[in-house]
Amino acid sequence: MLLKNTQTQYGIVAKSIHWFMALLIIGMLILGLYMADLPISEEKLQLYGIHKEFGLLILMLVIFRITWRIGNIVPLLPSTIPTWQKFAAHAVHWMLYGFMFALPITGWLMTSAAGLPPSFFGLFTLPSILSPNPVWLKLLENIHSWLAYGLIATFGAHVGAALKHHFINKDDVLRRML
Repeated sequence: MLLKNTQTQYGIVAKSIHWFMALLIIGMLILGLYMADLPISEEKLQLYGIHKEFGLLILMLVIFRITWRIGNIVPLLPSTIPTWQKFAAHAVHWMLYGFMFALPITGWLMTSAAGLPPSFFGLFTLPSILSPNPVWLKLLENIHSWLAYGLIATFGAHVGAALKHHFINKDDVLRRML
């Protein structure tokens, strides 16, 4: 297994970070949807703490992932794929990166507006970006929520396209990441 990408295959680093982040993000989306409807309680506060810590991990990983992608070639899509689908594939990938970056940033802004600076698994605490402000907090909660729904829709398009290529087109698009 190659460390770096080739023109036909993703390397082990890209594959590992892809699947690890996919699991983290799915877990975070499930946790976020679950805890949002909980009444204020000790359990909800603990879940918010976990959500913030893993959100910071995702932020660090997406920065690494984008850096790795910029420093590597990206396997070429099959020549049989129409140009508009290639454009859509690239657009969806960059939208996913945007959501993976924007969600932790809005989460950090939210915790700042709530006056609760985020801790990274007890190792360090990030500084507040905003002063506590309930108006900003409500606005950021809404933005964070809508970004999560946008991520879910984009993720669905990404998975749907990968499965279409695998089961209908029967090409190697999905296999490059397996």
